[in-house]
Amino acid sequence: MSKKYKSKKIIITRQYQILALILVVLAGVLVLLPKQTRSEGVSPLVFVKQAVSSERYISTDQLADRIINQDPTLLLVDTRSKKEYEEFTLPNAINIPLEKFFDEEFNDFLNQDVYDVVLYSNDNFYANEVWMLGNRLDYKNLYVLSGGLNEWFNTIIDPQMPKETDSQKEFELYSFRKAAGMYFGVGVPKTETKAKIKVEKKSTKKVITVKKKKKRVPEGGC
Repeated sequence: MSKKYKSKKIIITRQYQILALILVVLAGVLVLLPKQTRSEGVSPLVFVKQAVSSERYISTDQLADRIINQDPTLLLVDTRSKKEYEEFTLPNAINIPLEKFFDEEFNDFLNQDVYDVVLYSNDNFYANEVWMLGNRLDYKNLYVLSGGLNEWFNTIIDPQMPKETDSQKEFELYSFRKAAGMYFGVGVPKTETKAKIKVEKKSTKKVITVKKKKKRVPEGGC
């Protein structure tokens, strides 16, 4: 086993350990919530069915197309750390790290039925955890960017040229990805690209109107 492989394995193990600790903390918060609040959400059976479904995923190609066409129903949520978010993120995305999921300031972004909320991280890991927490509470229109930013770089920023034996469809997809990459600043100096992203984040501040859910009336008794 190479040193590089061992090092990578150690890093992945530590990431899982950190995430496990975060989930324990979040579980503790759920336990401390009022009984009425904890009872809201989908049933365990529905939750499991939705959790194993692949319908929550959106591809990088689908997302790129919606961003380029300035889809007004799209809301991007970066679930990574604040530091990672400030180093690089997708245009107009807001930052809601996994450990901040229960913060009241972010509730209106996640618990709403106006926008399609696309969650993403470097891979699927943190985004999936946020999706599961939100789905358990019956939050609507939550999706996960399949493969996260790693897949975004592999397909949109640095797509691979199809082989000569590949279908016409593959070449058309490659052309779209190259055009999309140019739209997102491929070939532009890093300082210019970063400045562009910051301006876009400031210029498009989303205001979300949330339909407040009616509180459940306790059963039985007077």
